[in-house]
Amino acid sequence: MRPAFSVIFLTTLIGAGQGLFISLYVNELGALLGAWRMPAEPYFALGCVLALGLLAAGLLASFFHLGRPERAWRSAAMWRTSWLSREVIAMPAFMAAVAAYGLAHSLRGAGDLSLALGAAGLALALLLYVCTGMIYACLPFLQEWHTPLTVINYLLFGCASGFLAGTAWAAAQAPALVGASALWTAGFTLAALVTRSASLARNARLRPKSTLQTAIGVKHPRIAQKAQGFMGGSFNTREFFHGRTFAWLRAVKWGFLLAVFPLPLALLAAGTAFASWPLLAAAFLLQYLGLLAERWFFFAQARHPQNLYYQAIS
Repeated sequence: MRPAFSVIFLTTLIGAGQGLFISLYVNELGALLGAWRMPAEPYFALGCVLALGLLAAGLLASFFHLGRPERAWRSAAMWRTSWLSREVIAMPAFMAAVAAYGLAHSLRGAGDLSLALGAAGLALALLLYVCTGMIYACLPFLQEWHTPLTVINYLLFGCASGFLAGTAWAAAQAPALVGASALWTAGFTLAALVTRSASLARNARLRPKSTLQTAIGVKHPRIAQKAQGFMGGSFNTREFFHGRTFAWLRAVKWGFLLAVFPLPLALLAAGTAFASWPLLAAAFLLQYLGLLAERWFFFAQARHPQNLYYQAIS
């Protein structure tokens, strides 16, 4: 498939925003359970502003993927059958919950209310991860995506990047939370390494279910395609194949494996040791760049069956 950068930015930005909010709520629950002191209210209120900034940036990026942005509201109409419609509904609901949670923390004496709003936000964040992942996992003709690992990876990558941003935010506003936040971040990152490696190994073993013979209903063992029927390109030749070499794909794969996993973990360890928010912020930025490459590879690796025809011509 041809990766769309608007969707790449959308999925990585909102995933990080969801993870950042979850880290804020987890830290509030930990403080209530006595694991550490309750941070000052600005930690939560301003943290929600940061999360909303990431979510809004992702939402803005999505509009560049629309042919008619003024009709974006219609994308919610098919919520009974479409995971995209469900995502469109869950996204503003989650943003509203994050805003309400931050507002509750900016008010005095809103402890019980903030807990209830945080629980609602957590449920919506998890629902949004599922909706986003299922947009791709529900497509049986794209074998690389049609697996539970797609949804799991969307969740784990979002939590890893969001908790890393939350660790940097904790270093700046609530240093006592840095150690615990770093452990959560490392756990999500290592879990994402395991599941993404599993999906890469699975996809490398896939064999196309469709062939030229099954596509045109001819059982002859030797079929040679001579032309596509027209001279110029088309939507099919532009949008369903990335046009890159296998060497490029291999370089992107190893690049994101380095930038998402070992390098940010090294910076995370150094930033945690010195409680340095600049180091932790650098770790987040590095990992986010790696996630952009990972998401590009995720789309590019998917082999659309129509390329049996359009990609076969010389």
